[in-house]
Amino acid sequence: MANQMQAAVVERFGQPLVLRSFALPSPGPRQILVRTEACGVCHTDLHAARGDWPAKPALPFIPGHEGIGLVVEVGDGVSAVKKGDRVGVPWLYSACGHCEHCLAAWETVCAKAEFGGYTKNGGFAEYILADPDYVAHIPPGLSATLAAPIICAGVTTYKGIKETGARPGEWIAISGVGGLGHLAIQYAKAMGLKVCAVDIDDGKLAHATRLGAEAVVNANDGDPAAAVKTLTGGGAHGVLITAPSLPAFQQGVGMTRKRGTCVLVGLPPGEFPVPLFGVVADCITIRGSFVGTRSDMAEALAFAADGRVKADIELQPLSAINDVFDRLGRGDVASRVVIDFGAG
Repeated sequence: MANQMQAAVVERFGQPLVLRSFALPSPGPRQILVRTEACGVCHTDLHAARGDWPAKPALPFIPGHEGIGLVVEVGDGVSAVKKGDRVGVPWLYSACGHCEHCLAAWETVCAKAEFGGYTKNGGFAEYILADPDYVAHIPPGLSATLAAPIICAGVTTYKGIKETGARPGEWIAISGVGGLGHLAIQYAKAMGLKVCAVDIDDGKLAHATRLGAEAVVNANDGDPAAAVKTLTGGGAHGVLITAPSLPAFQQGVGMTRKRGTCVLVGLPPGEFPVPLFGVVADCITIRGSFVGTRSDMAEALAFAADGRVKADIELQPLSAINDVFDRLGRGDVASRVVIDFGAG
């Protein structure tokens, strides 16, 4: 094994990432070292690199929270994984394990949670130090490149759909048919829901139709909330907002059926103005959903391993990360880019 590794580093917010060489880290007690095979690129990585959110990462840092690879070293006291296991190092890097939220299997909201590629160095690197109790266990037969988007985009949308409470045969509106949304459509169909997809790109809406969406709405054509209500007979029972766009958030509440639930998983910068009269009068629930727990992760990966959900991916080498970020910022990424560490 080499004693050096290459990584893409954020040294200043809003500036291009810099490729640097580092000494290979060694796992301490209750840590593992993962040799990265693939890492998905998420819009959250772009927010992190720009310093968009109130709680900013400490500079310098290595982004990436969809890293998949093989365990090559284990520290003392590790029993949950062994050398040779294929694991994912996700957004939820670790949690305390004993607070009220962890004990209730809601470790994603633990006050002491650490986040991969944000508060801990992530997967835009040839090797990743990880907490063995919080890595994703990749099912046999699921490749590293296809697994990468599932451990963030996949689990986020799968959990978000569950949080809508929509039942088989009911309507779900999915706003944004990009990296998250194209997976959300597949999960929703596999869960027995009827899908109305909403976007501003006719090409992405055509993709949604190919994935099984029963209805599509271009949000630039008139009033998208009214269109969804017409197509679904009164509004969607559940609405999932994946687009990092404040207008999409505002429209999403209007798409929600009376007594329905609008779940927010996208994270645009800014404040979310809520139409209070309609929310109260129609008994609408607005709910935030933050990635998913380890149990949600196992379920989300099982759908992919069974072939019922498959990410549309574009492979790129780590050296192309700044170009990928530029395209992501322009909305010029059809579904999900995955950094392939075998691509040079």
